[in-house]
Amino acid sequence: MANKEFKPFVPAETSMKELTIKALFLGVILAVVLGAANAYLGLKAGMTVAATFPAAVISMAILRFFKGTILEENIARTTGAVGEALAAGAIFTLPAFIMTGVWKEFNYLTSTLLMLVGGILGVLLVIILRKTMVEDATLPYPESRACAEIVKAGQGGQSGAKFVFGSIGLAAFIEIFKNPNGILIIKDSVKGFLQFGLSKINLINSQAQVITSGAKEAVFSQKGGMVLQSPAASPAFLGVGYIIGFKLAAITFSGGIFGWLFLMPIVLFLMYNDLLPFADGGPGWIEIAKSAYSSTVKPIAVGGMLVGAFYTLFKMRKNLIGGIGRGLADIGAAKGSSGDIKRTDKDAPLGIVLISIGVIVLCMIILYHTFTQQIGSAILAAVVMAIAGFVFAAVAGYLVGIIGSSSNPISGLTLSTLLIAALLMVLVGMKGNPGVAAVLGIASVVCCVAGVAGDMMQDWKVGHILGGTPWKMQVGGMIGVVAAALVLVIPIMLLHEANTIGSDALPAPQAGLMAMMSKGIVGGEMAWPLVIAGMFFAIALILIGSPSPMLISVGMYLPFNTTFAIFVGGLIKYIVDQVAKKRIKSQKDKDVVDNTGLLIASGLVAGEALVGIILAALVVGNINLSRLVGLPEDFHGFWWLGIIVFLVLGYTLIKYPYRELLRKQAENK
Repeated sequence: MANKEFKPFVPAETSMKELTIKALFLGVILAVVLGAANAYLGLKAGMTVAATFPAAVISMAILRFFKGTILEENIARTTGAVGEALAAGAIFTLPAFIMTGVWKEFNYLTSTLLMLVGGILGVLLVIILRKTMVEDATLPYPESRACAEIVKAGQGGQSGAKFVFGSIGLAAFIEIFKNPNGILIIKDSVKGFLQFGLSKINLINSQAQVITSGAKEAVFSQKGGMVLQSPAASPAFLGVGYIIGFKLAAITFSGGIFGWLFLMPIVLFLMYNDLLPFADGGPGWIEIAKSAYSSTVKPIAVGGMLVGAFYTLFKMRKNLIGGIGRGLADIGAAKGSSGDIKRTDKDAPLGIVLISIGVIVLCMIILYHTFTQQIGSAILAAVVMAIAGFVFAAVAGYLVGIIGSSSNPISGLTLSTLLIAALLMVLVGMKGNPGVAAVLGIASVVCCVAGVAGDMMQDWKVGHILGGTPWKMQVGGMIGVVAAALVLVIPIMLLHEANTIGSDALPAPQAGLMAMMSKGIVGGEMAWPLVIAGMFFAIALILIGSPSPMLISVGMYLPFNTTFAIFVGGLIKYIVDQVAKKRIKSQKDKDVVDNTGLLIASGLVAGEALVGIILAALVVGNINLSRLVGLPEDFHGFWWLGIIVFLVLGYTLIKYPYRELLRKQAENK
C-alpha cells in the first residue's frame, strides 16, 4: 500500500479547461475581497483565518453558473486564497511604520512594493520546493486534504455556498447597525468601573513627604478598582472563536483575564491616590484604566509574545531544520529534472524562476537604499531579506504540510528576522528612523514571503490531489499576489483614517510588537523593565507546561471585550460538538458538522469585515449614516440589542451544522 502510485482526481492525460479568463477574474476578485476582510480581522483581533475553504466554496458556486470545470475552480481558489496570506504579512508589519512614527501616514507606493516583492518572492521560492514537499507521503497536509474532499463533494451539486453567503449577509446586516461608523443602534458592549472599598497598606508614594531614618512605615489609604466589560457583540470575533475552537479561544481569553482582572486591579490600587485628581467618577476611571493598561500591561504582553514566539519556533526546531534541509535539496532536484514530464508534474521553468529571484533582490537594494540612504546598509538589508526569505519559505511550506496554514507561526518567523536585522543595523551604525525603517522593511518582505509560501504550498497540495497543472496554479498565485498587493493598502489606509491603528478599535497586536522591538533595539526607546517582566512571565508559563504562552500574551494585548467574544465563539463550538456527539457515527459525520460550521463562521468573519471597510470609506468621505437617519450624536445604541445579536449568532452556529448532519444522515439511509 505504501508504494501504491498516486492517482489524481482528474488524470494527467485528461485535457480540460483550466487557466481561463473567467477563473482568473474570479480568483482576483476573491484575492482582493478575502485579503481585505482578513486585513480588517487581523488589525482588530490579531489573527487571520485561512481563506482556502471559503474561496473553494465560492469558486464552486459561482463557476457552476458558467459551466466551469473542477480545474477552473481550482485555479480560482488558488488565485483567491493568496489574498489572505498577503494580508497577514501586511497587517503584521506595515502598521508598525505608523506606530513607530517612521511614517506619519501610509505610503501607498512603498507599502505596495513591500507586499508585491514579498508575495512574488514567496511564490517563486516555493516553486523550487513544490515537487518534493507536495509529493512527500509523510506530510499529512490536513487542511489541504479536507479542502480537496469538499471540492470533490461539490461536484455532486452540494457546495455549501448557501452557508457562506447566508452568514455573510447576516454579519453584514448586524455590522451596519453595530459599527460606530454605521447606523448605530446596537451597543457593541457595555463596561463599568467597580470601585473597591477603602483599604490601608504600607506604601511610599508621591504623597509621602519625607520618610525619616527612624520611620518604620508610611500608612496610606487606597481604594482602587477594576474595569468590567461584556463581550463584544461581533459576528467576526464569534466566528474566529468558533474556527479556532474552545481550547485555543479559552487560552486567548485567559490572557485577557490575567491582564484586565488580575494585573490592572493591582496597578490601579497602587496608583489610586496619584490618579484620583484625574478621575471623574466611573467614566473617568475607565479612561484612566485604558491609558494605564497601554503603558504598563501591554509592554508586559510584548515581552510574553517575544518569548512565546521563540518558544514556538524552538518546539518546532526539528521540523524547521528539516524544512531548511529539504529546501536546499530541492534546488538540486529541480536543476536535475528534465525530459518529457506529465502535465501534473510541470512547474514553471527553473531558469526563469532563479533569474526572477535575482532581479528582485537587486530591486530590493534600491528600495532599501531609500530607507537607509547608505548603499552598504541597503545591500546588507537585501542579503538578510533574501536569506531569511528562502529559509522561512521552506520552513513555512514544511510546517503547512504538517499542521496546516492556520497554525503557520508567521509572526514568530518574522520576529526572528526582525531581531537579526535590528542587531545588524545597530552593528553597522544605522540608528534612528532610517534604521527602524530598514528593519521593518526587511521584516515586511519576509513576513509576506512566509505567509504566501505557506498558503501556496497548501493550495498546490489541493491542486495536486485534484489533478491541477502546477505551472498554471503558479501563474494563478502570482496574479493573485499582484492583484492583492495593488489593492490591500487601500482598506488598511481607510481603516487607519477612520479608526486609527493602535487604538482599541484596531489594536494590531503583532504590528505593535514589531514596532516596539524595532524602535526599542534601534532607537533605544524600549520599556525594558516591563518587557523583561513579561519575558519572565512567559518563561514561568513554559516551566509549568502552560499551553501557548504566545496566545496568552496576545490575549493580554487585545481589548478585553475582544478576547471575551472570541471565547464565546469557542464556547459555542464546544456546545455544537457536545450536541452532535451522540449523532456522529463516523469520521464523515464529524466532517459534515465541522465543515458546515467552518463555512458559516468564515462567512461571519467576511461579512463584518467587508462592511467595516465600506463604512470606514464612508467616514473618510465625510458621510455619517447615523446623522443621515437622524440619530442623536450622543446616542450609542441599545445594550439589549447586543444580547439579541449573541442569541441569533449562537442559534445560527449551533442549529445549522447539526441540521446539516441530520440531513446528510437521512440521505445516506
